[in-house]
Amino acid sequence: MSGAYSRRTRNEYDGVMAQITIPSDLLPADGRFGCGPSKIRGEQLDFLASLQPGVLGTSHRQAPVKNLVSSVREGLSELFRAPEGYEVLLANGGATSFWDAAAHSLIERRSQHLTFGEFGAKFGKAAAGAPWLETPDIREAPAGSRSEPEAVAGIDVYAYPHNETSTGVMTEIRRVHGDAGALTVIDATSGAGGLDFDAAETDVYYFSPQKNFASDGGLWFALVSPTAIERIERIAASQRYIPETLSLASAVSNSRLNQTLNTPALATLAMMDEQVRWIKSNGGLSWAAARTAESSRVLYDWAENCPVASPFVSDPAHRSNVVVTIDFDDSVDASAISRALRENGVVDTEPYRKLGRNQLRIATFTAIDPADVRALTGAIDYVLERI
Repeated sequence: MSGAYSRRTRNEYDGVMAQITIPSDLLPADGRFGCGPSKIRGEQLDFLASLQPGVLGTSHRQAPVKNLVSSVREGLSELFRAPEGYEVLLANGGATSFWDAAAHSLIERRSQHLTFGEFGAKFGKAAAGAPWLETPDIREAPAGSRSEPEAVAGIDVYAYPHNETSTGVMTEIRRVHGDAGALTVIDATSGAGGLDFDAAETDVYYFSPQKNFASDGGLWFALVSPTAIERIERIAASQRYIPETLSLASAVSNSRLNQTLNTPALATLAMMDEQVRWIKSNGGLSWAAARTAESSRVLYDWAENCPVASPFVSDPAHRSNVVVTIDFDDSVDASAISRALRENGVVDTEPYRKLGRNQLRIATFTAIDPADVRALTGAIDYVLERI
């Protein structure tokens, strides 16, 4: 790469972009790098097709579907090395539904929330809006850094993300030793299945499955400790009003029957089941974590050596291994890069819409081949040399 980049107007960028065709030998074999719905492997779709007509389109209260749910629950329990007594729960909805369910069914009086991006902040907002709860303790940090949990008297839930999808910040999972019975609750939506952790350090490790598990929407999953289940059941037995769709006690009872309150998303379950098997067959969570670390390291090394780019997260210890955010200086329009990539079949490298930075956001989830990440850096170099 030449290192000489001129300033251009947006119209000038648009004109240049139309002319860039990246040579096929520089393109990734698979150009999906999205941080929302993620790359889905062909083997997952093959497995989904194999369930037609014996599972798809059949009753979710009967053995074929319940067996699929059971397979996912058992597979996750094994993958996460679940301690004795921990259970895998699932229910309709996504992480947003879980935040509302936690406000109704998990937080007893007051919670602490670490907010250093969009998703941690949303859980804190859900708790703050619940009139039956005390005002939560919000620990905020600027985007690109992270806050840390702190034991405080009267807090009964400590909540923070394993990985902040919006900014590319990763945390260390460790239990907060506060008041007796206080729960450590982890939003693992973009970390689960791609980052290693000690499940004993958590009470609730919840996530949507469309990131490292390369699945679809419509369900949330959670690995839940016996202490958390006791809390859920105690709150359910109180006088608090809990809508059935937000009842974690209902999720416990239905999950033990390998079902959900309403009809589950079967395609989500099928693709998840195949992905869990694939990760386990390759060495489990430690293998997945090593794979995402390799991919993310390629991007961080590239950014640190590029004259017009740098990692958005300045502290290497805080940098995510599954969502990489790269800033560009004012001489380069990052949106022009992402448009050029998209025109060449490399998609979803745009930054998080609400962050508003001149950057690329690139997923390095478990399904993404590190070789494709290496190819991506070459494709970006090719575009940079021509804008």
